[in-house]
Amino acid sequence: MKFRNFKMVDYVVYGNGCFDQLDEILAPKRNGDAPMIFFVDMYFQDKKEFLSRVPLRGKDKIVIIDVTDEPKTKYVDQIRDELKAEFGQVSGIIGIGGGSVMDMAKAVALMMTNPGSSADYQGWDLVKLPGVYKVGIPTISGTGAEVSRTCVLTGPTRKLGMNSDFTPFDQIVLDPSLTKTVEPNQRFYTAMDCFIHCVESLQGTYLNAFSQSYGEKAQELCEEIFLDKDQWDDDADEKLMMASYAGGMSIAYSQVGVAHAVSYGLAYLLGTKHGIGNCIVFDKLEEFYPEGVEKFKKMVQKHNITIPQGITKGLTDEQFDIMINVSLGMAPLWENALGKDWKTIMTPERLRKLYERL
Repeated sequence: MKFRNFKMVDYVVYGNGCFDQLDEILAPKRNGDAPMIFFVDMYFQDKKEFLSRVPLRGKDKIVIIDVTDEPKTKYVDQIRDELKAEFGQVSGIIGIGGGSVMDMAKAVALMMTNPGSSADYQGWDLVKLPGVYKVGIPTISGTGAEVSRTCVLTGPTRKLGMNSDFTPFDQIVLDPSLTKTVEPNQRFYTAMDCFIHCVESLQGTYLNAFSQSYGEKAQELCEEIFLDKDQWDDDADEKLMMASYAGGMSIAYSQVGVAHAVSYGLAYLLGTKHGIGNCIVFDKLEEFYPEGVEKFKKMVQKHNITIPQGITKGLTDEQFDIMINVSLGMAPLWENALGKDWKTIMTPERLRKLYERL
């Protein structure tokens, strides 16, 4: 038997207010006068008080990241080219925001040192060279992007991550106080990404004691927050940030499953955001995850959340085929969910019927 020898985040700092240690953390990683580049979620572009806390030195620069759409390979390549033209090389990339911003930070950091287009590296273990120093600072909890070995990108022909041992952050800064202003619906959709991670990991064929220990704790925290608590408070922010971390660790040594595989097709064709896309799909997956879907529906009801319905109504055969092809291209996800014979279980015809229900 061959065991996975996987790369983890090198350093983690956690606690309310730890964002203010960022200058101290970055200082020894500065390479001469090469700047640190801060990728900041567009949500903060008018938040002057927050932006003033970003520890700019010398030629450092803040780049506001457009998260209207999920990260595209052409956007990664564009920012890489702009940074190289302006600075030649940089000391590091710091991603401050949600999963899309953190994925952009990971991708651009890798593309500062690897040739060609980021589309060339969509897949598993295709990245050849370490990127520049990179830091992840989540301002919303649930994606697990802060600990994952992938940065999910939509390319010319597919939505697929740059999955490699070079992808994880060198440092993450987990400051629950940064998540306090998240709008409740968005907070729910993103938190459910974590809950769904856990359900898929814990019921997958790749499950082992390592991933199980993280997955069980993350799911327990999600259920405490969204089923047991009657109001949102600081404790909820803190526990959800830890659930996101643990959920990401769970899938680092296992894999996600049906909901993620199907939602990739929605994202590629319709541009559906990751969190809400997973919710739309998971809402219809009783046959695969009956207990998890039951709990999910209770959370939706308790928090008065609307899950969009009928989003695939009116699509053409060609459009359904595009989603099906993208989804079935996620072989590790399907194998984790259904086993090595997954192709005989999830046929294109069966997947088409599932898409028609969404």
